Amino acid sequence: MFYLRLARGYRVPDLGRWLLTALASAVVAAFLLRSLGRALSDQPGGADPLVRLLWCLPPLAAVAWFAAVAARAVPARRPERIAGLTAAGAGSARIRTLIAGEIALACTLGSVLTLLAFLVLRNDIAGPSLAPDLGMGVPLPTVAPVALLALVPLTAGIAAACAVPVAGTMPGGRPTTRTGFGPFRIALPIGLAVVGLALELLALRPGAAADGRPVHLPAGLGSTSVAAFGGWAASALGLALLTGPLLSWTGRVLALGRPTPLRLLAGRGLTAQARRLGTPLAVLTLVVAVVLTTIRYWIGTPDSADVLPAVEACLVLGCTAAAVAARLAEVRTDRRDVTDALLRLGASPRLLVGAVALRTLAVGTTLLVTGGATAALAAAGLR
Repeated sequence: MFYLRLARGYRVPDLGRWLLTALASAVVAAFLLRSLGRALSDQPGGADPLVRLLWCLPPLAAVAWFAAVAARAVPARRPERIAGLTAAGAGSARIRTLIAGEIALACTLGSVLTLLAFLVLRNDIAGPSLAPDLGMGVPLPTVAPVALLALVPLTAGIAAACAVPVAGTMPGGRPTTRTGFGPFRIALPIGLAVVGLALELLALRPGAAADGRPVHLPAGLGSTSVAAFGGWAASALGLALLTGPLLSWTGRVLALGRPTPLRLLAGRGLTAQARRLGTPLAVLTLVVAVVLTTIRYWIGTPDSADVLPAVEACLVLGCTAAAVAARLAEVRTDRRDVTDALLRLGASPRLLVGAVALRTLAVGTTLLVTGGATAALAAAGLR
């Protein structure tokens, strides 16, 4: 009953977040049920069902991450809801449970709709092309689909409960966040990027010995050497971890010397937001780089494309973009007091819009450098 009353007060962003969560969970549930149907249809000794289940982990992780980011943004974007719950006697643990339950309810709805579609298609409606994916002609165990589909709301609910900050659940409370990065936080990604680059260059040098144990890549991407794959993975991880510090340094560069009010607002704002925006933007950049590299390889190698990895890539990319949008909305809400104070002090709206545009340009340039380097190293390893 509480969630029905809560849904009556939904605004457009709340409803969109709820529907996106349900849609993403429905797609993940379809992947899980497809792996179950394939396992029922295959003959003994065929393809490993565990491999198909492992293919479902990336979209499941993407949905859980989106659920965590969306749940974290709820206290900042709906403080009146949190204030009302606190006034009614709900503590931080209860508020965490309520937000996680809302996310899990959306995931449950999407999973149930997918299960209903799966059962309807199994009733001699699907054509021969879908019969192996649905396991038609084989009795369906009752526990198997329920156990698989329970993973989606359970994972998303746990991720959402762990992501809600305790300080942000109190009325008017703001979690204290640091704006800088420690020496270890900077030295680790630089070391990973340098070591990975050296390892990949060593594996791709002319006349390098052939690897006796090549790594067979999924999604029809052929195979590569262990050294090249390990070097790219280390470099990609290092560049992703370095995104936050690079954004902070870019903000400091914008405010160097005697900056104009435009550069000062853009630089200080970017430095303050770098720690919170670094992780979602790094994940989005990494996913986009991998997707573009895969598309480039498929175009250059005819008949190598696969439908299932393409659908999973679209889901992961959509969840990542939605998570970035939720984090941007959270940051905008937190800076609303600062924006109102600047307007009261006489700052023109054009100045604030220009600072946002300059900050966006600086962020885009930084992500273009890190994403371009990641995509270039991946393309070099696939040759």
